[in-house]
Amino acid sequence: MTYKSPLRLFWYNKEQNFGDAISQTVVAHVAGREVVWAGHHKCEMYALGSLMKMVKNNQKEPREKGGKPFIWGTGAMSGLSDLKFMKNVRVALLRGPITAALMQRDDRLFGDTGLLIADALGERPERDDVVGLIPHMHFADDPKFAKIAADNPRIKLIDVRNPDAHAVVREIASCSHIISQSLHGLVTADAYGIPNTWLDPQGIHGGAMLKFFDYAAGIGRALGMPIEAREIESVAADAHTGALPYADGIATAQEALYASFPNGLKQQVAA
Repeated sequence: MTYKSPLRLFWYNKEQNFGDAISQTVVAHVAGREVVWAGHHKCEMYALGSLMKMVKNNQKEPREKGGKPFIWGTGAMSGLSDLKFMKNVRVALLRGPITAALMQRDDRLFGDTGLLIADALGERPERDDVVGLIPHMHFADDPKFAKIAADNPRIKLIDVRNPDAHAVVREIASCSHIISQSLHGLVTADAYGIPNTWLDPQGIHGGAMLKFFDYAAGIGRALGMPIEAREIESVAADAHTGALPYADGIATAQEALYASFPNGLKQQVAA
């Protein structure tokens, strides 16, 4: 089908965070068409983010007009007590097996939408010998992180609230290692093949741990437990910069993302 109108995508935009904003970039890349934000009752797709509870709360009733919205690469970060909403949506792909289990599905392929950001931007910046430190947006102004970066020239503090989401991606892509409280700091690093370390999310919200393990299980990554802030400097001093041992899992997830994107939402170019 040839579209003149943009694809209507929901992403969380009440706070500025690159990890939510790049959903538009990735979906536009795969769909081959313009993408705009749309609310729950008009969107055609949910993609990047731990949006499943929002989907559940806003898709309780079938729509009077328009088709069911697709779920593509979306995840949960807490339990879903009521699954009645599932008859009002179409699942293309879920982020990970924990989300699938919460939805009582027996899926075998998974993928976080953010794993396609390197393809979507089409650029791979040269890496510098620096370790990117990415606090969660709610801790971006925490003075302890600023001090760690100031005291260690090799550590670069990256602010996920930068209104230029692509600039955040480029900053991450130019590092040799990433230490991140933000899930999409880790996902973006994985998309570029950059080794990364999970930093304790410090209870940023309910289910802060679940979404990390969900994503990691989806790519076959043995994530382990996060490091604490007091360990940042020692980890950065001896940071791994080689190939990712779970690279095959990332590639499988990327293939699953491309293969599962709904054909009916793609722009078809006439031969």
